[in-house]
Amino acid sequence: MKNLKTILKKHSGRSSGGMITVRSQGGRHKRYYREIDFKRDKFGVLGEVTALEYDPNRNVDIALVKYADGEYRYILAPKGVTVGNKVISGEKQEVNAGNAMRLKNITIGTLVHNVELTPGKGGQLGRSAGMSLQLLAKEGNFAQLKMPSGEIRMIPLQSLATIGVLGNEEIRQRVLRKAGTSRRMGIKPNVRGVAQDPDSHPHGGGEGRSGIGRKSPMTKYGKKAVGKTRNKRNKTSKYIIKRRKP
Repeated sequence: MKNLKTILKKHSGRSSGGMITVRSQGGRHKRYYREIDFKRDKFGVLGEVTALEYDPNRNVDIALVKYADGEYRYILAPKGVTVGNKVISGEKQEVNAGNAMRLKNITIGTLVHNVELTPGKGGQLGRSAGMSLQLLAKEGNFAQLKMPSGEIRMIPLQSLATIGVLGNEEIRQRVLRKAGTSRRMGIKPNVRGVAQDPDSHPHGGGEGRSGIGRKSPMTKYGKKAVGKTRNKRNKTSKYIIKRRKP
């Protein structure tokens, strides 16, 4: 769908002044950005999956949905959804893969993806290949969801979530086979600090293979790379019931 695609500009990790602000980025094949419907706010309008497509911007496939009013939208393709399947968003719908509902209307134990952290903002959790979150409980105005990492977090009951597990989980076993594949994805080689000269990195210099030569590892810009590097506490920590697995 041409109206759902735009050219994705190349920045190669550089700022507006041309300075490298993000290392190990550059090159990349030309690609389009597909507008994905993360909000799923088309309530009560039945849609039909007309195509399953590859998206170069993410590791999960996308599904092209044609709604009853003639509008087309891309959504993340759940596992088991094929061409011809019907999907719908609403308050109370059937618990079928691809349907979107508020957490307050979803049965406990259901696996969901594309979950909103803030109601109305659009899905932010569970958007990569093979991912799903399990609804464990509902208490007060919050639902307790178990993340793939093992973390249990409280999410507002008014948040939208899509039923099912995202497909294409075998992407994690993919072998790139050659350096050129990484370059086409926009990933440049990342040179170790100890292999550089002392003017380019704090770990550089020395005769032969040498260590970092200091008490703690440093970044390229002379800041500590390990240990406590942040002073501010995460504002969403109060919503975490159980931390992720060590």
